[in-house]
Amino acid sequence: MIAYILRRLIYGVLILVGVNLLTFVLFFAVNTPDDMARLAIGGQRASPQALQRWKTEHGYDKPLFYNTTEQGARRYIDTVFYQRSVPLLFMDFGVSDAGRDIGREIRARMGPSLALALPTFILGLASSVAFALMLVYFHTTRLDFWGVVACVAMLSISGLFYIIAGQWLFSKVLRLVPYSGYSGGWDMIKFLALPVAVAVVAGLGSNARFYRTLFLEEIGKDYVRTARAKGLGEAVVLFRHVLRNAMLPILTGAVSAIPLLFMGSLISESFFGIPGLGSYTIDALNAQDFAIVRSMVFLGSALYIVGLILADVSYTLVDPRVRFE
Repeated sequence: MIAYILRRLIYGVLILVGVNLLTFVLFFAVNTPDDMARLAIGGQRASPQALQRWKTEHGYDKPLFYNTTEQGARRYIDTVFYQRSVPLLFMDFGVSDAGRDIGREIRARMGPSLALALPTFILGLASSVAFALMLVYFHTTRLDFWGVVACVAMLSISGLFYIIAGQWLFSKVLRLVPYSGYSGGWDMIKFLALPVAVAVVAGLGSNARFYRTLFLEEIGKDYVRTARAKGLGEAVVLFRHVLRNAMLPILTGAVSAIPLLFMGSLISESFFGIPGLGSYTIDALNAQDFAIVRSMVFLGSALYIVGLILADVSYTLVDPRVRFE
């Protein structure tokens, strides 16, 4: 297994280099350093001297990939791509185009993102599995039919609708929770209650429908027929045998998502005013801050690769018969 993990880590580094290169090319295909300087210091009326001064101060006065004015290896080293990309492989995020330490911002915003994402993940997984099990338990009944209809209706509605409807009902009409904002300590609960509830409801339809399909596939297998032939009740068959065997894809999917919890939710954090990594990324996109965008894309890719490795490892923990080849 150790050799497999090392091999996956090496592949992961290559993927990160490719993602970083692609992000760099796409960003500068849309924005030139002059565009970034104009946006930062005052629009179209900025003088050429002011633009050049901003680019020099932020390291964008160099060629993007190849410096023809240098000799030897410095042709590649003394470029924007090398100086902005290579430190990322060592988790050195540098400073933003506004001059703020990106690593410090990430560490400060990781807490609010986790405070939102972790309960959303746990409650969402538990409620979706429970709802799917209930539908399977009442399979072929009217409850199952209307439950599936509700799932399809819920997954067809945009997540923005749940956010706006939740804010209007629980904040404006009932005044049970704040409209937006964030605070530390126990006050955090009243600020996060609505975002977590909205996120759980928004994901319930698609997740429950997926888990219901998994459980129905298991119900048709021989070991379920054997268990029923032994006289076991339907609830025992469902919760003791079907749920345990269906946990393999559920668990591995959940494990792969755990590292991404640090990234928070882009839309929820922006709408509810939570100062997490999601709103940090949205603000960076609006400001065209390449340093932050590049860092967040790199961090997200790294966490996703870690999640995939954890998912593979979890296969062997759930089912010891699985072997890596």
